[in-house]
Amino acid sequence: WVISVEDWALIRRLVADGLPQRQVARDLGVGRSTVARAVASAGPPKYGRPAVPTAFTPFEPAVRQLLAATPDMPATVIAERVGWTGSITWFREHVRRLRPEHRLVDPTDRLTWLAGDAAQCDLWFPPKKIALEDGASSLLPVLVMTCAHSRFTLARMLPTRRTEDLLLGMRTLIEGLGRVPRRLIWDNESGIGRGKRHADGVGEFTGTLATTLVRLKPC
Repeated sequence: WVISVEDWALIRRLVADGLPQRQVARDLGVGRSTVARAVASAGPPKYGRPAVPTAFTPFEPAVRQLLAATPDMPATVIAERVGWTGSITWFREHVRRLRPEHRLVDPTDRLTWLAGDAAQCDLWFPPKKIALEDGASSLLPVLVMTCAHSRFTLARMLPTRRTEDLLLGMRTLIEGLGRVPRRLIWDNESGIGRGKRHADGVGEFTGTLATTLVRLKPC
């Protein structure tokens, strides 16, 4: 069973979104047994494979060119213009990945969130130091998770802002919420990731929960 953590997480999210396993296998170009194993697995694969070109790779430059000119062009129209003949579902996934890079932000735009679609995660530091068992005191971070639709907020104090404590904190708050948001949105927190890469363990975390973690670009 050779599959990367990124593919494993994508398979689990697509199935969680309601796509049949047979369709996911066809769209991603993997075996049905691979999809079944990813869905049934209790954890991520222990090893991955280097990124290789996919059927979408030759079309990406043309897609980027169209998005640069018209960021909101529907994926179906883009597929027709670039001559894509494969799965439209998989094509939409790639267009969705590329579109934010070309869409200008409207400062007057108002977002409307669907229930369960996203939760915003942030760190807050109390104004006073917290006394520790060893007699010292420290400013400890508080992980705050706010549901985008309802504005319902949960919070938990963490011992550090290292990746392992951030992941454990998110897991604890999600358990308290009783549901897994489809997306977890973070600002540019180093414990979650830097540049284009998530921190070690983040892909395994999101794949296990069949969710997606989105890191916003610095303003």
